[in-house]
Amino acid sequence: MDASTEDLKLVLPGRGLPAGAGWDWVAGAWKLFLRAPLMWIISIVLVFIAFVAIGIVPILGGIAVQLLQPVIVAGFVAGSHSLERGGNFELDHLFTGFKKSFGSLVLVGVFFMIGGFIILLVFVAIVGTTVGVGLLTGNPEEAFSTIMASALVIVMGLLVMMALLVPLLAAYWFAPALVLMHDMQPIAAMRESFFACMRNFVPFLVYGLVMLFFALLAAIPFALGYLVWVPVAMASVYVSYRQIFTEETAPAPAKPTFA
Repeated sequence: MDASTEDLKLVLPGRGLPAGAGWDWVAGAWKLFLRAPLMWIISIVLVFIAFVAIGIVPILGGIAVQLLQPVIVAGFVAGSHSLERGGNFELDHLFTGFKKSFGSLVLVGVFFMIGGFIILLVFVAIVGTTVGVGLLTGNPEEAFSTIMASALVIVMGLLVMMALLVPLLAAYWFAPALVLMHDMQPIAAMRESFFACMRNFVPFLVYGLVMLFFALLAAIPFALGYLVWVPVAMASVYVSYRQIFTEETAPAPAKPTFA
């Protein structure tokens, strides 16, 4: 089933929201989950199994998984849109990204993967100049002492890498939804996603803390709670996209999701 945007108008640039919106995204996602909990869990499990099977293939499998992630996210966006409009969440929704805007969604994955690779190179450049010298000496004692002495450099490298990941993730967060729902080009979608996330830094901080808290709770019962946490996280992408980038062009659904 293709995603229909006849009832939605794209708002550019994306809105800036108050801090409480971060909690609203979690609450709205939870409501979407409750409308079809079994289908959410089945979908997540099937995607996990498929990615594990694809990832078995050396190198190419891992690359394929990275490139297909935006396509799968788009499928969950389509399912979330259907649920919000009073429809069902069907397995067919997962294939929406394969039927519509597939090339653009894969390009989002390409750009995200390239960005991740560049960040990894930066980390290697920071740490390698210190640790690598010790490892190449051929003397185990010297190598060990060099590694211990460069622990601070490694920590700094990790902090730099994490700092660079934030804008990359910001550029990725809304991109699949914008590409699928509004036919935006990959670079334009990632640009709008980045600025929208930066504009909503505080709400995202609240959202992150809330989701982190629930992630810790989900890990307690043999990590089975992630069968709920992951669907809620996926649905929250749609909820945040709806609040930041869209407005209604048709009467609101009888049972509004985000009230």
